[in-house]
Parts: sequence; structure tokens; C-alpha cells
Amino acid sequence: MEPTMNWDFTMANYGQVWAFMVQLGLLLLCMLAGNVLRRTIPVFRKCLIPSALLGGTLLLVANLVAKQFDFVLVDNRMMQVITYHCLAIGFAAMTMRTQKSTVKTNKTQVVEFGALQGGTYMLQAFLGLGITIVLFLLTRNGSRVISYICGLILPLAYGQGPGNALTWDVNFTNTPATLFAGNGSYGLSLSSIGFLVASVCGVFYINICKRRGTLRIRQHEKSEENSRQEEENEIPDNESVDKFSLQMGFVALAYALAFGFMYLLGSLSGFLNSIAWGFNFLWASLTAMVIKAGVKLLRKKNLMHRGYINNYQMDRISGFAFDLMIVAGVAAIEINDIKNYILPIVVLSVLGGVVTYAYIRKVAKNCFKGFEHEFFLMSFGTLTGTASNGVILMKEIDPGLKAPTSSLYVLSNFPAMVMIAPLLFLLNFAGSSFRNACIACGIFFLLFVIYTVFLFRRKIFRKHYQDIPEIIWEEE
Repeated sequence: MEPTMNWDFTMANYGQVWAFMVQLGLLLLCMLAGNVLRRTIPVFRKCLIPSALLGGTLLLVANLVAKQFDFVLVDNRMMQVITYHCLAIGFAAMTMRTQKSTVKTNKTQVVEFGALQGGTYMLQAFLGLGITIVLFLLTRNGSRVISYICGLILPLAYGQGPGNALTWDVNFTNTPATLFAGNGSYGLSLSSIGFLVASVCGVFYINICKRRGTLRIRQHEKSEENSRQEEENEIPDNESVDKFSLQMGFVALAYALAFGFMYLLGSLSGFLNSIAWGFNFLWASLTAMVIKAGVKLLRKKNLMHRGYINNYQMDRISGFAFDLMIVAGVAAIEINDIKNYILPIVVLSVLGGVVTYAYIRKVAKNCFKGFEHEFFLMSFGTLTGTASNGVILMKEIDPGLKAPTSSLYVLSNFPAMVMIAPLLFLLNFAGSSFRNACIACGIFFLLFVIYTVFLFRRKIFRKHYQDIPEIIWEEE
């Protein structure tokens, strides 16, 4: 009989026992501190700066100060791992929700919302990649070469947040042909700036429209539907197992199935390996859809008599995962890794914000009349920050969610995923060589034109559509 190795829970085994809990505790404490800052400092509250972003910044600054005394406060690798997994967990929980529209929506506008998201991604990809291709050509003979691929992280940082920006930053860093060394910090920096762009520009937009008298705040009447946390035939809270535990179980099942799929796909070839592990959020969303469809089928066949998925608690899981992702993502930034990328970060952040603002504003006025301001704020906040930013901005003028924007957003997930897919699957191709990056840049521009023509088809083909009334939503 082999002797067992003795161990205990003391500081002698800090790495195995306490390291993760200490890092998680730092994230949660800084999240609380960020919320305190937001509540006590008016400028943060008025600009709608997320508490998680403030918390992450606090932890980043604290770590920089600690390093001056040769003390490492933050484990960057662990923070990157938390950011990576929280992205997938948040998407799985968000997808698991039953999609019930509280407002009447139009199917055409659902597809148009998806096309707007696809068009914005392609515009950001074309702009970002085009800028860094030019910067690469200008600096390739110098001592500090700016990688041609780093601009392609713009749509991932602005459109999808820290998780995917981190993942593909690391993937490109590990690809010698890209001449890139962001080490995750570059993508995390861009996504952090995206949160500021979403919040500050969104608040600026609201205030300007108020002064012009073009925007009115919709009155909020709290209803039982919005505040209710349980649906009919749901399992009660006083079951032998807590309802929240079951929600976590469903999310864990989705991520476990996604892990199995990623392992299988990655083992097929080296080309598929980065695609498999780089899109953990996508596979988690797809497996969540499968689980949700299976639960629905079991309910339909009367093999499952109770509702086990609770929308309210799935929202809490996704909200917690995304908040944790933001704090960890900001805290994981390594200043030394981005010193050589200050120029592209500044240029991409500014121009990316400007073109995204202009494009979404134009589409909102053309396709979503009657609730164009709500649509703009939701879309702009989401496509520069996260869905949470979009919802926060939209609720500033529509606290009761009377406009159909949130319902359209939920229903447009599938068409948006289809239209964004070309970007996701061209990432690996674009990073393989400079020539392929140029080809991908052209493809992104072509797709942007196609999606935009679809969105503005009524104006472009006015003669063909002149007898068809425009789709305008009006409040009942």
C-alpha cells in the first residue's frame, strides 16, 4: 500500500489551496469598491461608467503600485483564465433564457437588427485591419514594427468585450507570422477603452438630444411581468435542491458539452485547433441552444412537467460572469506589453468609436423610426462595450422597456450570429500571412457593403419600394 502524501490548508500549500480564492476575493472586493466609487463620485454615475470597469482599474493601479515594492498582487495568467471562461459562461446563461417578447416585434426588423450588428462588425474589421496594414507598411523597415494584424482585434474588443479580445490577442501572439506580441494586454486595453467609449459617448448623445428637444423619456410603469421572478409551473424555491443550483447545473452542462466539442474539433487538425478553443463562447451558446431545445421538447411531450430554467436567475448568472470578466480583464493588463502599441490603440479607439457612432446612427434613423434613439443607444452600447452597457444606456430613456428594442435584440441573436460568422472564421486565415490579411480586409469591406445595401434597400431601390409602406413602430 503506497503511503499518502500529507498536506494541510496552511500557507505551506498557498498555491494549491489559497491562490485562486485570494485572486477571486480581490476581484469581488474591487467590484464592491468600484460600486462605492460610482455611487459616491457624481461624474462616474452621470457618465454611466460600469462599476466593474472602475473595480478593474482600481486593481490594476494597486498592482502597479505593489510592483514598485517588488510585490506581485495580481496573477495575470489566472486573471486571463477567468476572463476567458467567464465569457463562455455568460453567453451560455444568456442563451439559455427562454426568448419571450414582451412587445410586438416585426420579423423584418429582427433581421435588420442582425444585419446592423453584422455590418458594424465588418466595418470595424475593415477599418481596424486597414489601418494597421498601412501602419505596418510604414514601419516594417524600422526598429519598431507595428503588426498588420493587431487592428483585427478592434471588432472583437468593441463588439464582444474582453474575453474574445484576449483569446485572439494570445492566438495572434503565438503565431510568428503576425509579428505581434500583445500577450493579451493589447486586446484587454482596447476592450477597456470600448467601455469608456460606450458610456461617455452614450451619455453625450442623450444630453445633446435632450437639449435639442428630439428625445423624450418614456414613462415607466412598473408591472408584475417585469418584477416577477417565477413563471408558471416552475419548480419552487423550497425544493430539496436550490433553484439557483439547478440553473448553474444547466450552464455547467452547456459548457461541458462545449468543452467536449472543442476537444474533438481541436484534435482533428492544427488549423481547427485555434478555431475550436478560440470560440468557446460560440460553442457554449450553441450547446445551450441544444439543451434549451431539449427541455422544450421534453415539456411538449409531457416527459417534463415543471419548468427548470428561470430567466431571472440566468440573467443574474450572465450578469455576474460578465462583471467578473470585466474586472479580471482590466486587472490582467500588463503595461509593459502595450508600450509598443500606444499608437494603434489610440488611432483604433478614436476612429473605431467615430465610425461606429456614425454608422449606427444612420441605420437607426433609416430602419427603426419611432424608437431610433432607444435602438441607437442599445446598439452603440453593445457594439463598443457589452450588452450590459447597451441596456443601461437604453434604460436611461426607456426605463419600462416600452419600445421593442430589447425584444428585437433577443430575437436577432441568431441572424446576427450568422452574419458575424465570416469574421470569426477568417481570423485564423488573416493571421497566417500579410497577403491573407489583405484578402480578408477586402472580404470584410465587401460584406459590409452587402449588409449596408440590405439595410438601406428602400432608399437605394426607391422605385421598387415606393408602393410598400415603411416599417414604423408606434407606441400604443
